[in-house]
Amino acid sequence: MLTIVAWIVVFGVLVAVHELGHFLVAKSFGMRVDEYSLGFGPHIYSHRFGETEYSLRIIPLGGYVRLAGMDGERTGDPNEYANRPLWQRFLVIFAGPVMNLILAFILFALLYGPVGVPVNTTTIAHLIPHYPAQASGLRVGDRIVSIDGHPIRTATALTTAIAHHAKQVMHVTVLRGGRHLTLAVGTRFDKAQKAYLIGIQLGARVVHLGLWQSLKTGVVQTVQITGAWFFQLFRLITGQSRFDLMGPIGIAVTVGQAAHQGWAQLFLLAAVLSANLGLFNVLPIPVLDGSKLALLAVEGVRKRAMDPNRENMIHLVGMAFLLLFVVFVTYHDIVHYLHLG
Repeated sequence: MLTIVAWIVVFGVLVAVHELGHFLVAKSFGMRVDEYSLGFGPHIYSHRFGETEYSLRIIPLGGYVRLAGMDGERTGDPNEYANRPLWQRFLVIFAGPVMNLILAFILFALLYGPVGVPVNTTTIAHLIPHYPAQASGLRVGDRIVSIDGHPIRTATALTTAIAHHAKQVMHVTVLRGGRHLTLAVGTRFDKAQKAYLIGIQLGARVVHLGLWQSLKTGVVQTVQITGAWFFQLFRLITGQSRFDLMGPIGIAVTVGQAAHQGWAQLFLLAAVLSANLGLFNVLPIPVLDGSKLALLAVEGVRKRAMDPNRENMIHLVGMAFLLLFVVFVTYHDIVHYLHLG
């Protein structure tokens, strides 16, 4: 139940914010918005407020903002989308992906600020049975302070030091009860992680950064994930990386796992998903915002808009292929989780 609720809430927020970007920018330019909808298919709920109908529909796989004149010929009504300058229409479409990146920044900032991000310490929280750490005499509560005389201050430094001692014995100094104690500890190859381990799990503490530092970290994290996304796309296009995409079921399972692990993991995953949703939408695939931006760019070069019927046909065909793609990745998810089961 938690998985279903978490998935609906997280995905609903991401879609709502995306569509809100289109909605707010269109409104700011004086365009008439006929409908703001979350979901597709038959209505669950709808209410008209002013000139706009706000809808909640039964299929929770997206949403849309229906702008007056967006699918038809130009008319004399200045409030219709088709009659507005090219740059305004471009900004209306581009606002959706931008809002997802802004949401990612906000979630990252909240994660590193009020929510708090868990950071592993060098204190042993659990010993894995039959591994060298337990056999050597290490205990839960020991804080590792050095290996072979080299200071260890972070969990990352500890992991690196252990990796450098594959198939070797290391001298681990711990702080126990106010006293320093040095023990000889070997390593053991773990098939699941494909690495040499000593068999410990570290404790964690929650870190809350200040306002400025959390905002700065939010920007850095959003920029880094954007760069990594485009780098991975380049590797995929050039054949350097294998195509592997998670479908709705896979995303739901991942969101559910994050929800069970706590707020920090849920905020982190929501931020990553929001950034990915925004970036995916700028791809020039029919139905997505990227295709509309591409058509607007073509209009700018040609100095005239594409025939509305032809444009609608492009989006209709794109919708059909997108639905088939969703069916394909959903089938892939089902086969994957059945295999794991």
